[in-house]
Amino acid sequence: MKKILLYILALSIFVFADLSVTQIQEMVNKIHEKREGVKLTTLDNTKEPFVRLENENNVSTFVIPTIKTEEAKLSLHAIVNGKAYINDSWSSLGDNILGYELKFIGKRGVVLRNENHIKKLFLSKQEESFIKLEERD
Repeated sequence: MKKILLYILALSIFVFADLSVTQIQEMVNKIHEKREGVKLTTLDNTKEPFVRLENENNVSTFVIPTIKTEEAKLSLHAIVNGKAYINDSWSSLGDNILGYELKFIGKRGVVLRNENHIKKLFLSKQEESFIKLEERD
């Protein structure tokens, strides 16, 4: 009995499906038409739609993100003796640079953190440098 019902259902789908080739071509053409989207300036000024829930000391708080302002430019120029030369000043671990805390200083780069944002800055390679430095083990 179940097989008969399945056969009837399959047949009815094929019988009542009245899509022709021209209808399918029209649908494909509509998909390919250029649609007007949202301007980039509008997207830049919109608020982030996601809300975070933080739990501290058995108290739940909603953290609503604010509108993003223009992000500060950070550039790493040098690393010497555990200090990093970032944006024309020397910084050590734990220092605050434009709202970011310096968390790690390596041989080729540094890691900065601002709440949930992490930035990694690396030294740029300059092929023709006036001073050549070499590491010795």
